Amino acid sequence: MAALDGLTVLDLTRVLGGPYCTMLLADMGAEVVKVEPPSGDPVRETPPFAGDPDSAPYGGYFQSVNRGKQSLALDLTDEADRGAFLDLVDRADVLVENYRPGTMERFGLDYERLAERNPGLVYAAIRGFGDPRTGATAHQDQPTFDLVVQAMAGIMQVNGQPDDPPTKVGLGIGDIFTGVCSAVGILAAVRHRDRTGEGQFVDTSMYDSMLSLSERAVYQYSYTGEVPGREGNSHPTLFPYDAFETSDGLVVVAAVGERHWTTLCEAMDRPDLAAHRTQAARLEHREELAAAIASWTSEHTTAEVLGALKGDVPCAPVRDVADVFADGVAEDREMLVDLDQPGADESVTVAGTPVTMTATPPDPGGRAPLLDEHRETLLGDADEKPEGAKPDASTDAVESDSLSRTTESDGASSD
Repeated sequence: MAALDGLTVLDLTRVLGGPYCTMLLADMGAEVVKVEPPSGDPVRETPPFAGDPDSAPYGGYFQSVNRGKQSLALDLTDEADRGAFLDLVDRADVLVENYRPGTMERFGLDYERLAERNPGLVYAAIRGFGDPRTGATAHQDQPTFDLVVQAMAGIMQVNGQPDDPPTKVGLGIGDIFTGVCSAVGILAAVRHRDRTGEGQFVDTSMYDSMLSLSERAVYQYSYTGEVPGREGNSHPTLFPYDAFETSDGLVVVAAVGERHWTTLCEAMDRPDLAAHRTQAARLEHREELAAAIASWTSEHTTAEVLGALKGDVPCAPVRDVADVFADGVAEDREMLVDLDQPGADESVTVAGTPVTMTATPPDPGGRAPLLDEHRETLLGDADEKPEGAKPDASTDAVESDSLSRTTESDGASSD
């Protein structure tokens, strides 16, 4: 039995942060029902595609964060579809949505009304700047993307090389980390519900999540009164903790302990530098010491540097994703998951689940669903599909005052 076996989750999220949250729950055994508008989650039509894009019901973006879910297409502006949705709410344990504040209220499906029907419901909202229920701010009506919250929470200001402008983290951490935080909050609320029978509203903000991720910058400013700057690959209080060029690539070295430092000095044949055994001494002379390390690594291949240090000094090559596929470690850890790809005569690979458990190991499950694929299973009404539902083709976003327009996702990402 999976850890979350028997837990039913209604997933009204789209794009990245919300779907990643509910995917984690699905991997751990929850039954996740992805409730989509008749046109589907707009990410369905986002490349890359395997095979012919015209025959693909979705691309890699959608597959990566919607595996193991069921799909049901409902138009929440339609009375009959709202009734079907409320029937699902009555049987659900968790509901997750990432619309702008006020959207569910316009449908008459706000937390308070749903909680009257199902007092044990855990209602989770993922928003750019939080929900007014837990603390109103001036930014809550602003549509939000990963880039926006990385900028506003100070992530960009400390990321990049010292002489370069602020730079966003390349991957969608504003979405992914928010999704992880939301999953933690949901599980905590389910635990409370199981003890007391009481559901609750769980609010996770992309901005709050990014500020939490900025923990070092926050305490540095509080303790010193100085605004942290961009350090490149180095660290302001640890040395050596940086990337160094080799004759054929780049390695990172984190010789932060006294034993690490002594071993590094021996490998470099520089016993004279071993006297700088404390962090304070190394920080005081960091430019001189960094030059010595860079001189040594530049005269050796990456393999030679790793051969001299690996096992005694934390170090690694700087790799790309092709190297990750070829290395074997990710496969050994089951972090590369092969899934069937509808519309193509081949399987595709997505990232696995980062949490493992000995008694109830997560299972990434099957491929992402076709649009409205599970209508018969969920409603027993396979023949009456909402207008616009296309289970065998990609779909276009609705550009009207219906669900897709009025419920713009806060948890979006351009990645």
